[in-house]
Amino acid sequence: MTDLNKMYASMGIGDAVYEYGSKILEKLKKRFDEIDETAEYNQLKVVRAMQECRVSEACLVGTTGYGYNDLGRDTLEEVYAKVFHTEDALVRPQITCGTHALALALSGNLRPGDELLSPVGRPYDTLEEVIGIRPSRGSLAEYGVTYRQVDLLPDGGFDFDKIRRSINQRTRLVTIQRSKGYQTRPTLSVARIGELIAFIKSIRPDILCMVDNCYGEFVETAEPGDVGADMTVGSLIKNPGGGLAPIGGYIAGTKECVENAACRLTSPGLAKEVGASLGVLKDLYQGFFLAPTVTAAALKAAVFAANLYEPLGFAVVPDSSESRHDIIQAITFGRPDAVIAFCQGIQAGAPVDSHVTPQPWDMPGYDAQVIMAAGAFVSGSSIELSADGPIRPPYAVYFQGGLTWQHAKFGILKSLQALLDGGIVSEEALRLGAV
Repeated sequence: MTDLNKMYASMGIGDAVYEYGSKILEKLKKRFDEIDETAEYNQLKVVRAMQECRVSEACLVGTTGYGYNDLGRDTLEEVYAKVFHTEDALVRPQITCGTHALALALSGNLRPGDELLSPVGRPYDTLEEVIGIRPSRGSLAEYGVTYRQVDLLPDGGFDFDKIRRSINQRTRLVTIQRSKGYQTRPTLSVARIGELIAFIKSIRPDILCMVDNCYGEFVETAEPGDVGADMTVGSLIKNPGGGLAPIGGYIAGTKECVENAACRLTSPGLAKEVGASLGVLKDLYQGFFLAPTVTAAALKAAVFAANLYEPLGFAVVPDSSESRHDIIQAITFGRPDAVIAFCQGIQAGAPVDSHVTPQPWDMPGYDAQVIMAAGAFVSGSSIELSADGPIRPPYAVYFQGGLTWQHAKFGILKSLQALLDGGIVSEEALRLGAV
């Protein structure tokens, strides 16, 4: 037994799980090399943007009060715009989460009588109340914005004929969710997003195309802004925050779209001119600098998880060999106790609150109980090792994050150990799966 094997054993990983994980990893070197190459490209892209925007020590200080003439805030937004290849960006700690960023982008650019179209099926659960699919105070529906939806085809493709028929004179904005949310559909690549945007613009060039980019930043060398998105939206406690951003969200896009969203965030007439950075700028800059490497670690974790669980007979999306376009790995267990055991294993592998046992609960914004595992330095940060899922059929869990590959590996092995200890998988299945 090696010293590393002994260390894993001392932290609750049995021989059967350790040996199975080691066999799986032997097959992943080429995949990991490709991930590292993408990270290297994106790292250079971020450094170049910071250099071209003349980021200086003065940019790291920040402001209080109104935040007028905040050099660091304004420069950071220039950096985001350069990296995402957009005209402008809004990057603020006052944006509380990804849902808030999406709500700002939508409410800032839609007016009463407009229609919102989702050509990729039902949006993520928390956006349903923003839109008004599920009635909620202050929703877009309350302000006279209607909603229309076109589901993906059974094979995950776009239903172009139905999309064309759904676009009408009231259609103002199309929302494209890149990641799968609590669904088991494929994540959209930047190339596929570009194909969809080009199709929509060919019908009505004036329609705004917004991409929910959560979990997708830096997974590829291109971003939605490279393929015609009018707005790219995300959360700073996911990929672009690099695990250091304590809060925040971003909207990168055309000057008009960003200004409209800024007017909704602050006030008409004030827009981007106000909003103090309150001492968090160093973490926002450094997190963005680290984001390509941290995203690569999370991506390796997702690939490892898929390859670990697929041979055991569980459906995984993406599968073990598919190309990757976000950091989320969906694993369908078909039984609620397996979802709970998986999340409890992830929690037991965390650096923070590892002694806590997560349980399903009625989380605001969701229509079913949700279990969440996230022993994180930043509360709710899903670029850190985390897993969650609704307790409803098909009983799938959604795994993401990992600030370092080494920690993510440990957490994934802990999840498998929890399933083994709970009798959900067997040592015989591990032996057969490693063949």
